[in-house]
Amino acid sequence: MQTTNHILMIRPVDFKFNEQTAGNNKFQQASDGSPEESKVQSQALQEFDSFVSLLRKNDVDVTVIDDTLQPETPDSIFPNNWVSFHDTAEVFLYPMFSENRRQERREDILKTLSATFNISKITDLSGYEAKNSFLEGTGSMVLDREHQIAYACLSLRTDLQVLGDFCTQSGYTAVTFDATDSSGFPIYHTNVMMCIGDHFAVTCMESVKDANDREKLILSFRQTGKELVEISLDQMNHFAGNMLQVKSSSGEALLVMSEQAYLSLTKAQITALEKYSRLIYAPLYTIEKNGGGSARCMLAEIHLEKR
Repeated sequence: MQTTNHILMIRPVDFKFNEQTAGNNKFQQASDGSPEESKVQSQALQEFDSFVSLLRKNDVDVTVIDDTLQPETPDSIFPNNWVSFHDTAEVFLYPMFSENRRQERREDILKTLSATFNISKITDLSGYEAKNSFLEGTGSMVLDREHQIAYACLSLRTDLQVLGDFCTQSGYTAVTFDATDSSGFPIYHTNVMMCIGDHFAVTCMESVKDANDREKLILSFRQTGKELVEISLDQMNHFAGNMLQVKSSSGEALLVMSEQAYLSLTKAQITALEKYSRLIYAPLYTIEKNGGGSARCMLAEIHLEKR
């Protein structure tokens, strides 16, 4: 199944602008030194709690685990980069670009989840960090779980060799391409320019400059029965690509995004997406500005069977 009702989220305790990730995450905005900057953690926490409440009100099963003050992990609110959960009862752990993000991989989180969900195998790819090769989970890859395709725009955080290892061990096939922003800088994570749903593919095709890459994506979407919903570079910069389709406990399809992303969409795009999902959204402005990630990045889908 492409979607799940079960989501893992990490509640922040020291969320802030991460200097170690800002070099290649152009979605982050540096501190301006204003008094409001001192309120980043409290504002992010309020946004986080409201987001969890929204999901639960829509009958999504959310497991919330608190972050810890030590070690210092300012981006722990984005767990999908270090772990992914699969319906084969397998868990993958990923190599992270920034040193202070590597501490986000917590064995106690997996132990907590194993009390509720069946985990039979853990595949740890984090050893690639010693080779300066990275693959940041379902940030680096956007998974078509039904057809076992891993879409990936290559960047410093998405290494072709590690991607190949993941595909070999998981049974996925990689569809790789290059994607850049308006200044020609590589987009750091695939999931800010693409969202794959059960019957649709939200994609910033404007960021894919190579004609062969564009044709490859369009062909793959067509072959897997996905309606292409294109977004612009400007909409991508408002996190319109950073969506995730989930389902409620009754099986209703929901497309989750931030308020900023929703407000950037045109009526035609909303109409296209509403054919497949009910759209829900939350204000995440502090998290987006300081973390350079949005709604999808905060959600680690749990595709494991319950015990």
